Parts: sequence; C-alpha cells; structure tokens
Amino acid sequence: MSLSERLHPLNMMRRSQQPAYSILPGDEDESQCVDIEKRSLGLCRDSGPGSPLNSSTSSSRSSSDSQLDTNTTRGPCRQRRRSNNPGLYKLPNTIVRYMCFAVILTIVVFIVSLVHMSWISSRAVELGNGSRPPAQWESFPLLERYRGGIRTLVTREENVPEYPKRDEQEDEVVASIDTPADKTQQNVELPPSEPFNPYPDYASKAYLSEYEDVRECFLDPDSTIRVPKVHVYKGVPSGMPDPIFGSYGLLGLRDDVCFERFGKLGPYGFGYSDNTGGTGTGINGEREGADSVWREGRQVDFRRVKWAEAQRRCAIANGHRFEVRKRIGGNAYPDTDAVDDKGLGDTITFGDEGGLPLAGRGDANQTQSNSSTTKGDGKKKLPRTAFIIRTWSGYQYRDDHILFLRSVISELSLLSGGEYTVHILVHVKDNDIPIWADEGLYEQTLRDSLPEEFWGLGTLWSERQMGLIYSGLHESYFHNLPVYGAYRGLFMAMQHFARKHLEYDYFWHWEMDIRYTGHFYHFLNRVSKWAKEQPRKGLWERNSRFYIPAVHGSWEDFKQMVRVQSEMDSENQDIWKSLADNDPRFPSNGIHSEAGRPIWGPLRPEDDEPLNPSSDPQPPVSCDKDKYQWGVGEEPDLITLNPLFDPDGTSWSLTDDITGYNTTRGFPPRRAAILTSTRLSRRLLLTMHNEMFRKRHSMATEMWPSSIALHHGLKAVFVPHPVYIDRRWPVSYLASVFDSRIGGTGGRRSVFGGMEHSFRGVSWYFNAEFAGRLWKRWVGASVDGVGGEDEEVNGEGRMCLRAMLLHPIKYKEGTDAVS
Repeated sequence: MSLSERLHPLNMMRRSQQPAYSILPGDEDESQCVDIEKRSLGLCRDSGPGSPLNSSTSSSRSSSDSQLDTNTTRGPCRQRRRSNNPGLYKLPNTIVRYMCFAVILTIVVFIVSLVHMSWISSRAVELGNGSRPPAQWESFPLLERYRGGIRTLVTREENVPEYPKRDEQEDEVVASIDTPADKTQQNVELPPSEPFNPYPDYASKAYLSEYEDVRECFLDPDSTIRVPKVHVYKGVPSGMPDPIFGSYGLLGLRDDVCFERFGKLGPYGFGYSDNTGGTGTGINGEREGADSVWREGRQVDFRRVKWAEAQRRCAIANGHRFEVRKRIGGNAYPDTDAVDDKGLGDTITFGDEGGLPLAGRGDANQTQSNSSTTKGDGKKKLPRTAFIIRTWSGYQYRDDHILFLRSVISELSLLSGGEYTVHILVHVKDNDIPIWADEGLYEQTLRDSLPEEFWGLGTLWSERQMGLIYSGLHESYFHNLPVYGAYRGLFMAMQHFARKHLEYDYFWHWEMDIRYTGHFYHFLNRVSKWAKEQPRKGLWERNSRFYIPAVHGSWEDFKQMVRVQSEMDSENQDIWKSLADNDPRFPSNGIHSEAGRPIWGPLRPEDDEPLNPSSDPQPPVSCDKDKYQWGVGEEPDLITLNPLFDPDGTSWSLTDDITGYNTTRGFPPRRAAILTSTRLSRRLLLTMHNEMFRKRHSMATEMWPSSIALHHGLKAVFVPHPVYIDRRWPVSYLASVFDSRIGGTGGRRSVFGGMEHSFRGVSWYFNAEFAGRLWKRWVGASVDGVGGEDEEVNGEGRMCLRAMLLHPIKYKEGTDAVS
C-alpha cells in the first residue's frame, strides 16, 4: 500500500475501528486479555517474550493463525472461568431485592419495638406500675416498738422513742431503751382506763359568758340512752416511736395518752355480742381491763339506734348556738355573688329544715350566712360544718365500717352539741338509674345503698347527673378516664352538694378507708384552730414542704428556713426575670409571681379572663411590709393533710390533666395535694362551681380545689399532723427524699410521682402499706406471723397507739381481712 493510501482518512479510520478479537495475544500487552475480570486472578495466559505464542511465526496471517487466535485468546480464559470459579455465581436481581427489603424491614421493626417499649416503660414509671429494683429504703431495719402493749406504759417524759434520732445518733444501735418485749408481763397490774374528753367545759362560766349553752344529746327519743365515750390509758408503751412528719405539740394534740382497741371501739359495739346490740367482733382474744370501758354505763344496744333521727334531734335542741340564716328568694341556683350578699326573706335556724332530716335534699336557695356572728347580748354564734363521707352503691359494709360510722357521728355531732353534721355521699354507679327524675326511685336506691341504721344520712349522685349539670366540659379522656367520672371529677358532687346545702359554712370531705386511732373531734377541732391562726406571709411556701422536726427543729426554725430558702430561690430566678422584663410575652402582674417569688395575693392564669376578680381577697400591704399579720385569725378556705406541691416539672401522672384553660403559653399556675381528705369553705366550693359551670374549667381532682384557691387568693393551709414510718430511715436522707429541693416538694426530683414508692412505709398516703398492717395488728390480728392473741396474752398485752390517721385500710374481697 502506497504512502498516500495509508494516509487517506478513510483507511486510517478503518484501521482504528478494528475489533479487539482480531488481535493476537502476542501482539498486545497482557492488559488486552479478553477476560479482563480474571486478569488479577492469573487465569489469562502468559504473554511475555518466552511464551509459545511469541515464538510462532508472524510472516503471514493464515487461517491457522485465526484458529490459533480463537483457541488461545478466547477459549482458554472462558474455560478456566467456568471450571475453576463455580462459587462466584451472581444472584438474580429479584432475590437481591427481596433480601434488601427483608433487612430494611427488620431494622424498622426493631426501631419501632424499641420506641414502643420505651413508651411502655415511661408510662409504667408515671403510673407507679411495673417492676423496679428494690429501693434503698427497703434495706433499712424495721422498727419494733409499735407493737408495745399496755403492760409497758410509761409517761411521755420517761419514754425514750425508738425513732427518730438526730443525725449523730442515726448509726447507733438503740440499746438504751428498756423494752421488755422478751419478758412475760402477766403479773403487771394494769392502770384503769379513763374517759377522754376533748370538748370545752360547756358548763363553765367562761364558756357561757362567750357562747350559748349546750344541751345534751341522746341516742333515743326518750333521752335515756347517753352517748358512750372513748377511753384512753395515760402514758405510752415504752420505746414508742415519735412521728417522723408533723407534731402533736404544734397542733395542740395530746401525745401523753394512748388508745387501744376496746377504749376506742368498745363504746360503739366492739367487744360484745350482736345479740345484745354489739357487732360480735372482739369477743375472743386478750381482754384484760376491757370491761372498764363500760364501767360508767351499760353496753348500748345499737339495733335500736336511728342515727339520722338522733342527729336531727340534737340539731334542733342546739339550734340557738349557731348563726342565723336568711333564705334567698328567686333562682334555685344562685350565683356565688348572691350567696355572699345580704339577702332578704325568712330567717331559719339550725334544724329548721321543714320536716326533712338534716341529710335530706334541701334546696340551694335555703340559706345564706348573716354577716354578724354575735347576738344582741354579745354571745358568739358558731359556724356549721358538714362532715361528708364518700361511698358508692353496692358498697360492702363490714363491722369495721359500721364502727367507724358510729364513732364519727357520736364524736363529731352528738357529743359536740351539733357542731358537725354527718352526711354520706353515695355514688350511684349505674348511670341508667335516673335518680333526679323520681322521688320514689331516689329513696329506694338510697335505702338499698346504706345499712338500715344509717338511713336518712345519705345523698345520691351519679356521673350522668354531673354531666347534665356541668355540660360542655371538653372530654379529653385523659388516661382513658371520663372528665365527669369519680376519678377525675370527684369534687363535682361536692360542689353540687354545697349549692343544695347553703346552711353549712365548711365541708369536710372524707373517705371510707380512713381510720383514726384517736378522737375525731379532738383532731378536727385542733387542726381547724391551728390553721386559722396561720399568717398568709410565706404560707404557700410552707405548704409545699413536709415538716420533719428531727431535721428542722422547732416550727419557728422551720419558718425561718423556708423564708431563707424562698429568698435564695428568688435570687436564682432574678437572672431569668431580667431577661424577660422587656419581653412582651412575659408581662408583669405587679404583686404576684411564680418560680421562686413569694405568692402574695391571687396568682391568676395569664391568658384567661378572671371570674369576678373584685370579690377575691387582696393583700392590705405589700409582702415586705407585712409583719406576719395578714391572715391571722382568718378561717382558711382550704385545709389539706398533705403538702400543696407545684406539679409542674414533676413525674406525677396527673400533671397535665387540665381542661378548658388557654394553654398557648403553658399551663396555668397549679398546686396539688394527694389524698382528697380536706376541709373546704362554702366560698371555695361555689367558686369551683362557677369556674366549672361558667368557664368550663376543670383539673385533676387533687389539683382542682388548691389551684382555684391559688388563682383567687383564698387562704389554703397544709396542716402538719403526725405521720409515722415503719423503718429506721437516716433522717437527713429522709429529708432529702421527701423535701427534695430548696423550693419544696415539687420539681424533677419530687417524691410525688416516680418516687411515690417511698410512701409505702408511712401511715398516711394512698399507697401506704404500713397503715393496713398497723391497723390489723392494733385490732388484735396477726400480721406476717407477728402479733395476735398468743403474743398479747403472753407478752405486753394489747397494742396501745397514740392518735394517728391511717390510710388506706382496704379489705380483701369476700373477707374481713385487711389487705
């Protein structure tokens, strides 16, 4: 081929496009091996200078060369790929896609399972359910001297309490206490028990110069059966522990006497046969000295007693002691304002109920308080108080419940000359019974729900009835519970009751599973008087803490500690307040504040129009100018028996149960008190009614009364009554658990929530297991192999306890055994 032909563009293009398979292996580099995937594995032939291919002639390109090209270039590489590497088979794309899908699905399911288990665990912590490792307090040793008997009585001054001790004594073994638990005490002579009388000397000149005379009340219409009295023993069993929370001396409660089962329950039918009018319980077992309870009077045949009639006769006989009321005309459901105004109309007095028993269903327009509390002769008139016990239709009344109800009516109402009136508020669980529609149906349902001796004391209510009265509340089904239910809307029935019974100034709300080893009048009277004398300055801050005398010292020391801690907490908040001062999202409300600032006056929700703010109490002076004077002598609108804590930021399960409030900028200010055993004023209950009826506001039961009191500037007081604990906690550690922070019992580490298991060993809380064990042993039963008849007969005798509240006292289904 000539040079010009070689340089022709078409020939040059033809040469550049020759296929690779026409090239001999010897003419190209090893990189030109056809099977390039196997090149790194050494499967292609060697194409170096010493190879057979390079030694073959290249003078011509014959058909043999072509055959050599086919056999040596393509064939050997492919044959070795098939024969030497069968494991490198490529999976079909369909199978690969399925495998990838399975792996992704497994990962997604795993992540979803982790999230679900995390949510379940969080809910279990919030609700206090689920298993948990043993808490540290469960390793503390149990106290032994609660079971001290009446054969080891010593005076209060001589007693060396087993617990609590000061910090420097916490690790010492208490060996100095003379506890004759291992000695037989059968030869010890018992001192006689004596009647316990906590009432004023109604016949004294001092009393009669200030109040009207008190006329004695009887159990029968002929005024022949006197009300029996509780008996006590002077002193306490040797080594009896002191309360860990609260104080007897602070409230004026007696701690120099103790109560055993016959002295407390014997007057009401315990210890003698049902054939003679008793309950038939307590007949067997250790009875040394028990007969002294009936020494001054015969055993009462309670089969003949009608408690509603006895209570009504007492009210009528002593009607002159109490404030005169005025009927309110017009609307059967007056506003709160109308209740507080001076009305016109006929006056009525205590017991003037138009022939209805005191527990009957009066009208809401019956009465209204007269602003005067004295007569023309200058004698003071007493307020009226309803003591309301909650129960429900179908409730199984055991002997213990009967004794409890008899003691409450006797001690609070009959022996006080009618200062208290006992009512039983019965929840009708069957919503299909229209109790508001038919008088006969109402009465029949009421009789079916109460033992016969208590007929006439009951008032019925149902959830459907509350839904009709307070219609329009947003139904969120918080925790799958209805807003009108007994769990979330417990105080709805109390609000409705207060509107129907305006003759009462105050309402104690009580539960059937509460027991008091002491005298009910003594406790409620002292609690109310102490709360009345508390100044408002620093009150909400003190309300939020447990008072632990072994740590805090005297009450004055405690008050000063709270003041200092509140100031420290306030200083810590100043840096955040300075950042918010110029922010329009956080307006200042002048004299009110939260988060470290002392509460002084109403603390209102930010984004809700207040309801009738002109009627709310206002501070007379600024907080720094007050000398602990505002509030002294003022009756509280709310008395609680547990601290009033701020639920914000806690793990308490009902913190977010808020209905009807504007929560754009967060929840309204709130306070909560666990357990609903409280005293509420008529003003507070009617304010709660109006908030719910007019504003469609509601909260969890434990938050509702205290939060309304906070919003409207009403006086609320937590009373530090004596509470006991079953183990030897180091007191400094105990204080760090129950009063968990400078600001009180609220916050992230609050004992109210995930730490509520700490209450299992105390005598007063909703989950207090110690309460049931202590009550069961006190009435003479054996608990976990300890106590019972043999131990009492051969040991120290019957248990004798100071007066203390115990809750809850539950019974196993179908038995009389305390659970």
